Amino acid sequence: MLFSSNTRKMAGIILLTVPTIAYGGTFLLSVISGQVDLPLTDFQKSMFRAGHAHAGVLVLLSLIVQPFLDDLVSRGEWFLRGGIPLASILISGGFFAAAIGENRTSPNEWIAILWAGVAVLVVTLLFTGIQLLRKS
Repeated sequence: MLFSSNTRKMAGIILLTVPTIAYGGTFLLSVISGQVDLPLTDFQKSMFRAGHAHAGVLVLLSLIVQPFLDDLVSRGEWFLRGGIPLASILISGGFFAAAIGENRTSPNEWIAILWAGVAVLVVTLLFTGIQLLRKS
């Protein structure tokens, strides 16, 4: 087989999240284009766009990284496999949550979710990169 069963399993789980991202994109487009009447500030629209974009990019990154983890035998394999998808949820969710509220023009306290996701992403990428360099 080209990929391990763990890679195929995680790729399957990750791919199942793509329809939710696509649905979110169509909903966001309908709001921004005025088809759905939601009173959102420019700040909120920007945060929602950023949340959606980060979800898509990080899901792609998590798919790309999965096969590289096949050669790494580590106690933290599942942390590394799940770290980027988890960061995708936290970062995009942080953008959305930080913009919730009527007439919001700056982030609320839920911005902490975004920063937690950034921390998970950085730790995951550093550990993965170090493991790959040690293995090469």
